[in-house]
Amino acid sequence: MVRLAYILAASHSGSTLLSMLLGSHPQIATVGEMTLCHRAIGDLDQYRCSCGVLIRECGFWQKVGEGMAARGSAFDLACAGTDYGGTDYGTVESRYARRLLGPLHRGRFLEGLRDAALGLSPTWRRQLPQMHRQNAALASTVGELTKATVIIDSSKTGVRLKYLLRNPELDVKVIHLVRDGRAVALTYVDPARFADAQDPTKRGGGMGGDRENEKLPMAEAAYEWRRSLEEAQKVLRGLPRSRWIEVRYEDYCQNPDAALRRLHRFLGVEPGRQPKEFRAVEQHVVGNGMRLDTTSEIRLDERWRKELTGQDLRIFHRVAGATNRRHRYE
Repeated sequence: MVRLAYILAASHSGSTLLSMLLGSHPQIATVGEMTLCHRAIGDLDQYRCSCGVLIRECGFWQKVGEGMAARGSAFDLACAGTDYGGTDYGTVESRYARRLLGPLHRGRFLEGLRDAALGLSPTWRRQLPQMHRQNAALASTVGELTKATVIIDSSKTGVRLKYLLRNPELDVKVIHLVRDGRAVALTYVDPARFADAQDPTKRGGGMGGDRENEKLPMAEAAYEWRRSLEEAQKVLRGLPRSRWIEVRYEDYCQNPDAALRRLHRFLGVEPGRQPKEFRAVEQHVVGNGMRLDTTSEIRLDERWRKELTGQDLRIFHRVAGATNRRHRYE
């Protein structure tokens, strides 16, 4: 079985940075978000791999395609809507199934209802085993190319994790990543400024842009963060405690060595083999724009303290303050 570590988190919680930090360990590898579909990548002709090369021209991704083919799996970075089943469980070729897969994880009872409804779709029943094979083949191929024993998937969502846990070819452990909800909400309010590459020309996957269409008002931003945390708790409730670990973004920014050693022990790799400069290790990551930054400095981002107005904070606390306090953020 392929050993996979899944980062479960709200978006913009620092999952790309954490996956790259972990992926710089010689026994661990990551390609970031293993969904690898148009929702993660966008325009393939302009999207840049974290190595800086256009992703279609990246030698690593070409080798991934060859390795997948050797395993009998067709591979296409633009996997959405493919008839062989991609790595994104949400892109099944059935509008009925896609609508059922849209909502966040809602606990054991409602997930049972979702499973029953999905079982009525012949397309879902046919494609689910194919998507299981695609995910296992991708993880296995990345492990073979990098000589890693653990693969990190930073896709974050609870519904994807649900199906990865049911994949008979994967041995999955979960890293539950938590970040102060006020910081995350700020990234939803203005993702280009607060959740992307430092260089404006590298934002939007390397194409630039202001991501205007993604901006949310504070009430929606706070609600999205809160729902992501609630989803994570529902997923983790059904897992043995030995299979998941919680880590806070603030902790690994302020004391990365201690946080990474703890995660290395959890993942069963040798602690202490982490390089000082994580960007000195060649990586080919899909996900947040920070993967295109050039510095290895790990800096705690608390811009919310200056950027959020009193009105913003009042709205946030009304919508998600109780959840934030439950996770020890005052």
